[in-house]
Amino acid sequence: MVLGFSIALIVFSLLLMLLVLMHKGKGGGLSDMFGGGMQSSVGGSSVAERNLDRITLVIGLLWFASIIVLGILMKTNN
Repeated sequence: MVLGFSIALIVFSLLLMLLVLMHKGKGGGLSDMFGGGMQSSVGGSSVAERNLDRITLVIGLLWFASIIVLGILMKTNN
């Protein structure tokens, strides 16, 4: 059980890093380096950006939950 949540934590961590780097930058950052600074939308955030925000939030919550569950499992195993 601990191994499964450890693997899930690694996967969620990698996904979270990737999703955060994909966000549109508000000024010079890693997203500008990969071409994120070339576009500017006047009308606010697009559907793709809102979906990216939602996916990032869900993965972040799953990451947090897996840390909590892993901590509880490791504490009860000792």
